[in-house]
This record gives sequence, C-alpha cells and structure tokens, in this order.
Amino acid sequence: MAQPARVPLTAEDARPRLQAARESLLKLHRVLLNSERRTYERAHGRIESSGQLLELVMRDAWFVWLRALSAVIVQMDELLESEDDIVAANAASLLGEAQKLLTPSADDPTFGQQYLEALQRDPDVIVTHREALLALRH
Repeated sequence: MAQPARVPLTAEDARPRLQAARESLLKLHRVLLNSERRTYERAHGRIESSGQLLELVMRDAWFVWLRALSAVIVQMDELLESEDDIVAANAASLLGEAQKLLTPSADDPTFGQQYLEALQRDPDVIVTHREALLALRH
C-alpha cells in the first residue's frame, strides 16, 4: 500500500506540527513505560515506588531501549525552543526520524525489536502507536 504524500512544512505550521508530534510521542513513551513496568514486575516482582521505577529506567538494561524514544522527544523540545526559522528548517527531518523509529523491526536490537514485542503484547501500545504515526504524518 502506498504511503500518503507528505505535505511540506511551512514556517507557520512547523511549530504546531512538531508540538503535536511531541505530545503524541510523550503519550507513547508513557504507555510503553507502563507496559514495560508490568512486564518487568512479572519477571522480577513489584516495583515499590516511582523513585524505584525512575532508578530502574535510568540504570537497568531492561529499560535501556526506551532511551531512543526519549532522545527524539528531547530533540523536539530543544527544537521547539529555537527560533521559528530554525524550527521550519529542521522539523521535517526530525519528524521523519521519529517516524522511522516507530517503524518496528526485529532487525534492530536496540529499539525496533523491543518495540515490536511491546506492540505484539499490549493493545494500549498499538492504539497509541497509531495515534503517534498519525501525528507525525499530519
């Protein structure tokens, strides 16, 4: 199936599109984190506090794959703090990078493989994935 043609970004619509994509990716990140937390707890026992979860996210190999998505969100934050002309010049590239990241692949052991597994086990991830892809394309 052919992909719909992507509408070029203008200076005036770059910032709102980037903001909408960022919000959608933040929601996806939350859903993925919750999904991973449940999977981790089944394997290792209950996570007792948000502080413990934060420590695991920062240091445990189980959660390391989520950093790729975090990095894209941080790049969006930094770009949104820039001048309008910088946003317009770089938004399309960053949106494309995010879209590529959300194309799951078993051949990508750093993000794609784990993301594919999350999509296969959790309906909430599927729904939020779809929303994120729509935000990245429009």
